[in-house]
Amino acid sequence: MAITLKSTKDAALDGIKILVHGPAGAGKTSLCATTGEPTIIISAESGLLSLRGHDIPVIEVKTLDQMYEAYDYVVNNPDGQAFQWVCLDSISEIAEVVLNHEKKVAKDPRQAYGALAEKMTDLIRAFRDLPGRNVYFSCKQERTKDEHSGAMLYYPAMPGNMLKQGVAYFFDEVMALRVEKDADGNPTRWLQTSRDFNYEAKDRSGCLEMFEAPNLADIAAKISSTAN
Repeated sequence: MAITLKSTKDAALDGIKILVHGPAGAGKTSLCATTGEPTIIISAESGLLSLRGHDIPVIEVKTLDQMYEAYDYVVNNPDGQAFQWVCLDSISEIAEVVLNHEKKVAKDPRQAYGALAEKMTDLIRAFRDLPGRNVYFSCKQERTKDEHSGAMLYYPAMPGNMLKQGVAYFFDEVMALRVEKDADGNPTRWLQTSRDFNYEAKDRSGCLEMFEAPNLADIAAKISSTAN
């Protein structure tokens, strides 16, 4: 077989793919309203009240089969192809749906978690690799205390150790949605784009600030302008 060499300088941007993790109520779902382009939400959650002031199409999913039906819609249906942004809210909830199904059909719990990791890996890759689309994945956040430093560590929460440890590796852009209070006690929100001693995050584009405003349109514009 002949070897074909390519150059890293020719790497092209094929849509923005972003994973955002944050605590409950931080505003992960609200980010779906900041894309500035035609957007569809694939939701396994019930918490869409934060978007009631917007008119964003939603596909509700309760099973893995429905997830793949939603995937087929955005890939092959002309109406689904019109959406520039696909938002999965949230992959933590979707993984719980898959795990509950696998526990019902598996005799050994270890088999259920193994099947979970395999099926969610395939699903995440399928949506991550949607050609020419921007995809936003929201995710719950887990925290634990580091045994050595005593610091609190915050990272994407997924059921099953294998899936939890590997989910961040699927993405070039992983961000932590932070909510803090300013000097006047008012809550402020931002996206942390690079890892520190507490939060799991990374920006392989290299064009984002350590802290960015929680606006997907602005973040996509920054990444796209650098890539182009």
